[in-house]
Amino acid sequence: MDDSRTYAFEGERPTIDESARVSRDAILVGDVTVDADASIWPGVVCRGDVGPVEIGRETHVGDNATLHAAQLDAEVMVGHGAILNETIVETQALVGFNATINTDVTIGSGSIVAAGTVVPDGYSIPPESFVRGVPADITPLEKTGIDAASIFESYSSGEYTDLAQRHEEVFE
Repeated sequence: MDDSRTYAFEGERPTIDESARVSRDAILVGDVTVDADASIWPGVVCRGDVGPVEIGRETHVGDNATLHAAQLDAEVMVGHGAILNETIVETQALVGFNATINTDVTIGSGSIVAAGTVVPDGYSIPPESFVRGVPADITPLEKTGIDAASIFESYSSGEYTDLAQRHEEVFE
């Protein structure tokens, strides 16, 4: 990636694994780490100024998402336009399009946050939960009838890794 869209902040500079794909139209500022096979799509802003932004292995952040002092574990999917502020997202969780995740929130592994959901400050979402609404309502996935396995298969991190590799011009 061309370093023209990575910026130091108070001596901290983004660190990007050589196998990660970061769009030339993304902006990374300060203490940002992007792990192996992750992808950061056009318009994404990652700001590691009040705390680090950590993007785990095979994690994919969709177009125009904003991450501020957020930790995303391995194989997380963040939809287009989502906003995550001082948030922890555990392994294999999905944050839908235009979801807003406020300060000091933890999203448990295997959880799904529906598109457009607003999660207020301080929520701790248990693993394998379905979260939707404004403000967020939390339901165990097993009680929803949602086939989470097929949803995660549809948004497979491996498929996004492959897709990012095929988008040569976006990531050169």
